[in-house]
Amino acid sequence: MNDSLVIAGKSYGSRLLVGTGKYKDFDETRAAIDASGAEIVTVAIRRTNIGQNPGEPNLLDVLPPERFTILPNTAGCYTADDAVRTLRLARELLDGHALVKLEVLGDPKTLFPNMPETLKAAEILVKDGFDVMVYCADDPIQAKMLEDMGCAAVMPLASLIGSGMGILNPWNLRLIIDQASVPVLVDAGVGTASDAAIAMELGCDGVLMNTAIAHAQNPVLMASAMKKAVECGREAFLAGRMPRKFYSADPSSPTSGLIGS
Repeated sequence: MNDSLVIAGKSYGSRLLVGTGKYKDFDETRAAIDASGAEIVTVAIRRTNIGQNPGEPNLLDVLPPERFTILPNTAGCYTADDAVRTLRLARELLDGHALVKLEVLGDPKTLFPNMPETLKAAEILVKDGFDVMVYCADDPIQAKMLEDMGCAAVMPLASLIGSGMGILNPWNLRLIIDQASVPVLVDAGVGTASDAAIAMELGCDGVLMNTAIAHAQNPVLMASAMKKAVECGREAFLAGRMPRKFYSADPSSPTSGLIGS
């Protein structure tokens, strides 16, 4: 079965996207990403050197663009102008690379998205030729607005970035998924493998995570667990779960022809 994730016209075999921050060193970063099977890795341009700081260790030496799709993101940006400026720099550093992850934060405590500034930045970036994957609130109306303006994917949070609280509002996610014609990926809040599986069982097209892997006691082993969780959650979604039956049972063994009946 060919069940590729397609974003901005390109197919990917893995539906798990991973971040590159919070690891103890680049060696652990590469080992965890290899274990995850991820093909798309996101990089915070304001925090990670991908060539803008000559003479410092370069992440691209560990995660070469010919092997991974580098997804520059705007972590740390609180205005549309800062986010647009950051992604234009990333495009220069990555030789015209168009696929980007937009996030415009509302405050440093919750890291919740500032949706007015997110919508403003998304509109500018789409018109400027970027393929925009956008971190957003789990608001079906605003998610649809982002899709309608031409974003390549919408990425509603499951819970606050780095919280590990899992999916707090599955109903809103389902509303977003049911109306979307672009990929919907859970971004932020995943804490363990079961959270990733639930996201996929709900019908999400993929999951993006960083802290859940990087802050695990064994990041490489957790990356492997997340890979399996995303795969099994996707298979369960495609298989279609049995209907829930309240206040009744359905025995799995035949009831006719029993001894003594």
